[in-house]
Amino acid sequence: MSDDSFVMELCGNKSAWQIEVRGIDGIELEPVGMNIEAAGYTIGIRTRLAWTFSGPAELTLYPSGKLLVKTEDKDLAAQIAKSHVTEWVKV
Repeated sequence: MSDDSFVMELCGNKSAWQIEVRGIDGIELEPVGMNIEAAGYTIGIRTRLAWTFSGPAELTLYPSGKLLVKTEDKDLAAQIAKSHVTEWVKV
């Protein structure tokens, strides 16, 4: 699934989705992580390589701007992808 602002791909194990935001090469983890937390997610691990979150789905945010969404629910993953692009990363 994709639209103009992101690409959403099912991962090999079919229980997670990778969200790639078009038009960015990288992000600052801190501000994007704070936006995800403000959306109701709980921050787990915070390292320079990735941040994890728990909430309606388990999330892993990478410095590249990619977001791994651990859910089998495609509609939930798509909703999270839209939030990632329009609210969290703000592309």
